[in-house]
Amino acid sequence: MDHKLQETMLEQGKRARQAARVLATTPSTLKDQALLEMADALLANSAELLAANRLDLEQGAGNGLSSALLERLMLNQERIQDMAQGLREIAALSDPVGQVLGMTKRPNGLEVGRIRTPIGVVGIIYESRPNVTADAAGLCLKAGNAIILRGGEEALNSNRVIARVIAEAVVKCGLPEGSIQLVDSEDKEAAIFLMKMSDYLDVLIPRGGKGLKMAVTENARVPYIMTGMGNCHVYVDGWADLDKARQIVFNAKVQRPSVCNAAETLLVHSDIAHKFLPLILEDLQKAGVEIRACARSRQIVDGLREATEADWDEEYLDLILAVKIVDDLEQAVDHINLHGTGHSEAIISQNYSNVRLFMAAVDAAAVYANASTRFTDGNVFGFGAEMGISTQKLHARGPMGLTELTTTKFIIYGDGHIR
Repeated sequence: MDHKLQETMLEQGKRARQAARVLATTPSTLKDQALLEMADALLANSAELLAANRLDLEQGAGNGLSSALLERLMLNQERIQDMAQGLREIAALSDPVGQVLGMTKRPNGLEVGRIRTPIGVVGIIYESRPNVTADAAGLCLKAGNAIILRGGEEALNSNRVIARVIAEAVVKCGLPEGSIQLVDSEDKEAAIFLMKMSDYLDVLIPRGGKGLKMAVTENARVPYIMTGMGNCHVYVDGWADLDKARQIVFNAKVQRPSVCNAAETLLVHSDIAHKFLPLILEDLQKAGVEIRACARSRQIVDGLREATEADWDEEYLDLILAVKIVDDLEQAVDHINLHGTGHSEAIISQNYSNVRLFMAAVDAAAVYANASTRFTDGNVFGFGAEMGISTQKLHARGPMGLTELTTTKFIIYGDGHIR
């Protein structure tokens, strides 16, 4: 890695640390003003942003990016408006910083409580989707954190414009220049270096696939919250309403297959497989979905590609679906807990006991009954946006909004107390 780039990133870390100290005590009204300025700046610079995004798309197509990745990368006027609206929605949310989480009086007269405080400096490494730049910056600002962004090289031109215009909007409102910064480099070693900036980062949030996850676990010297990977399942129970099941499975796979909350595996109870599989697979194949099926499924529907063991662990992010027949709820749960990534799982069933058991037994951040996995989204859950969807269990789990970007500290009031 270039020595000059290392120096630049260390300087970014210093500026972020200084900015975080200011943001920790910045009034909510000023942070909200900055968020609204950021939203306006995105819209005012939409022509420049679209031009930069077209360049990214052209380069991506030339580099052989899949159609699914190009779809994640693509911006249009509607998606820019969605980014701006997300920032406005964050501004309208209650500020968690300073929230008192209970106060108790001890027998000796000391009053002991906790309050929410910013984490400090957040680093995020993410791939493909340039809207993450605005979402992550907005959430961190509202929660009183400085942020260092490192997007994928495939979206570098788009991210440059987004980061520049929103950072300028923040400074325009009187907040520090180091509040929002972008690592402006295609060098993959820059991401590795960011993972090791323990003197400046308080937490790292990696948002991407297997390669990024492996790099973080091998290199990070900063505490991290793993997000992003979604090998999601829909289980159609023997007690399912098949009309609802057809709609849900189709939506979970087809509506936007390139995102982490799209379904990758369909599990079907053997009692209804002969009736349900021909219907849903016809729907899916008409939509261009490639089916990779178990032997029992291929006996019911001809011409399906055989699923391999690797397919049960695959996050396709594309119009591909693995299909497996199971004999009972226990088999479905066992399969999900063995092959899932802890993201989002769904059961389609009218049997209340089965639903309750599924929700209790499945180990995932979001568990659905009779609804599509596509709803796992910070915006849908009322967070305005999200930093990512945490698939781990400590500190944060599921879509990460404002609360998950804070920590707590104890506050103790005394009156000359000594011990």
